[in-house]
Amino acid sequence: MRTFVHASIFLLLFLSGCATGNGVSRSVDALMQGYDGDVPGAAVLVSRHGEPLLMRAYGFADLEERTAVTAKTNFRLASVTKQFTAAAILLLAEDGRLGLDDRIGRWLPSLPAATEAVTIRHLLSHTSGLVDYEEVIPEGTTVQLRDADVLRLLEGEARTYFVPGTSYRYSNSGYALLALIAEKASGTSFSSLLRERIFLPLGMEGTLAFEHGTSTVANRAFGYSAKDDRWIRDDQSITSAVLGDGGVYSSIEDLAKWDAALHDERLLRRGSLQMAFTAATETDVADVSYGYGWRITGPTVWHSGETRGFRNVIIRNRETGLTVAVLTNRNATPPRPIALAIAKLFD
Repeated sequence: MRTFVHASIFLLLFLSGCATGNGVSRSVDALMQGYDGDVPGAAVLVSRHGEPLLMRAYGFADLEERTAVTAKTNFRLASVTKQFTAAAILLLAEDGRLGLDDRIGRWLPSLPAATEAVTIRHLLSHTSGLVDYEEVIPEGTTVQLRDADVLRLLEGEARTYFVPGTSYRYSNSGYALLALIAEKASGTSFSSLLRERIFLPLGMEGTLAFEHGTSTVANRAFGYSAKDDRWIRDDQSITSAVLGDGGVYSSIEDLAKWDAALHDERLLRRGSLQMAFTAATETDVADVSYGYGWRITGPTVWHSGETRGFRNVIIRNRETGLTVAVLTNRNATPPRPIALAIAKLFD
């Protein structure tokens, strides 16, 4: 099993900010000023070629308990999760346990005939045309859905938005099904698969796919929304328990280890990484393509994650080796513009 040794320098960098000089640290602090103080906060990672340059934290992870954000604070990643789901599928493909051109009906035979032509590649690249499960949740549903519930909802949909492989439409449904396929191919739960094949080998000890009643998120950030000039806890929705499309919690300390693993073959083979980072399709946004779990804009691969109470982004420039991740626990403006501004400080 490939391993990654955690270096205590991560915490030292976080505490001092000395790796980049006080001037750059102050500039980052200025960009993050709105997250500082008695408000829902944020955590920022900057690394180059897998080596952390800066870790900073702002505001509170838990306003009620007045728990400050630190480098170890675990935020719900929302759709940033998709890169881990894609990595799990690529690992299973490397093992020969599944093929990327497998029809998904091989693994999930209860799906309707309309999905017969959909392959695992289509799910990875959002070109399946599957119906968005959030559009067909029965009115009045109050119990949280899980990945298996997504499958049950799609079993009743005798249609797709388009012929699979002919267009692009971002699909949380597809990534929920990928989690179920990964379970079938591996013979273990999706959360266990991520833990055993990705998180533990890389030393990402605080990261997990959260299952209420089964697991506990240590150092947890809770989500908040602004209402009547105050922040109220707004942490969960009925879709928050779906794992494949957005259920992972992680910290900037652990994301530094994840980023380092994407620079070499300690986890995924070079060919698998190349597939993940290569455009499989254009998207509905100009100058943005999609690989497997990653959006692609020029030399950068990136992904945002937005859900109730959280807004996150990770941006990796494959030419310069620079990575910036910003995790926040509030419903507010997505932090990608701030992350891009931070990246410019390190040009």
